[in-house]
Amino acid sequence: MSEHMSVTSQKLEHMELPQPDSGSRNHSELLCNHIQQELQRADGRLPFDRFMELCLYAPGLGYYVAGTRKFGEEGDFVTAPELSTIFPRCLARQCAQVLADIARGDLLEFGAGTGTMAAGILAELELLDALPEHYLILEVSPDLRLRQQETLEAKIPHLQHKVQWLESMPTPGFKGVILANEVLDAMPVQRFRFEAGKVCEQFVGMQGEEFVLYWDDPVTPGLAESVAELNLDMADGFESELNLRALHWIHELGQLMKSGAVLLVDYGYPRAEYYHPQRSAGTLMCYYRHRAHSDPLLLPGLQDITAHVDFTAIAETGLKAGFELGGYCTQSFFLMSSGLEDIMAASDPDDVETHMQLVQEIRRLTLPTGMGEQFKVMGLTKGMEQPLMGFGMRDQREHL
Repeated sequence: MSEHMSVTSQKLEHMELPQPDSGSRNHSELLCNHIQQELQRADGRLPFDRFMELCLYAPGLGYYVAGTRKFGEEGDFVTAPELSTIFPRCLARQCAQVLADIARGDLLEFGAGTGTMAAGILAELELLDALPEHYLILEVSPDLRLRQQETLEAKIPHLQHKVQWLESMPTPGFKGVILANEVLDAMPVQRFRFEAGKVCEQFVGMQGEEFVLYWDDPVTPGLAESVAELNLDMADGFESELNLRALHWIHELGQLMKSGAVLLVDYGYPRAEYYHPQRSAGTLMCYYRHRAHSDPLLLPGLQDITAHVDFTAIAETGLKAGFELGGYCTQSFFLMSSGLEDIMAASDPDDVETHMQLVQEIRRLTLPTGMGEQFKVMGLTKGMEQPLMGFGMRDQREHL
């Protein structure tokens, strides 16, 4: 075992995290070597967002593009579509409304995970007689693309002809619904800190065989200006994140879409909560085998690295990109506005096992102490006549 992995093993033991097997260790070592080579080419330091990008998306090695199991009980996290059929069914009802408003179109899902959400949405849209022209999936992971194909073949083989996989953004003129469930939180972020009244940027360097984090003058274009625009009055030592890539992506969607809606589902806050003095260490979190911790340098390629979403920034950028704000609320309110009660009412209480499973799924998706409050839904629209039904019960845009 290398000195680096020996140190890592000691950290894992101290943090009470499980040790990876030999194959996983070797995989992480390969990614570490890849990052070290890039560090050498970059004069020994990388802005944090570039390090995060390599950890998550380095070709063949990054967490999201390598063949490790990420979703479900055997992985590192569980998403709403994996928990319940209710989530995609409610999303499908919102999609059906949009498709009817714009006289049909396509669905485009970014980062479709195991394909469970796509299968659930298409199955529900078939029942509603509201199938899209196509269901497009833009997926960066070859491994996950294969899993998506297997899921769709197993669950909706007769609808597979509707699904197409894309390598890049479709051409402008898109009509339909764009879906992004837990996509924004997986985008690499810039990290900043206030020191002596000025803004510093976080970098990753090397100390011996170990990666280290440190702060220095910003080099990322637009970072200092974007922090200044936040108009934060924070004490020295306050740290947080900016997701400049997410803002660029929203602009791209604005150029892409002719009419329809973008539905963004993620965990995050309005700006006043995101950059709150009590949140002085930011929102960056790491997930390794269903355990959360805060060390992004640990086990590159084997853990998820994520940051919460500043939904105020997304809304502001959406408006600049030509969208209207279609709504913003908690996941709980969105699901209740999108047919959750109808789905519950259709359940047969005499089928005790199925009915109780449905009740448990609803609780996990809607309880304030769980995903119901932590996850938010934002709709951005173009060329629509009707308001989005998902925000009919409660639109919380005033919090933005």
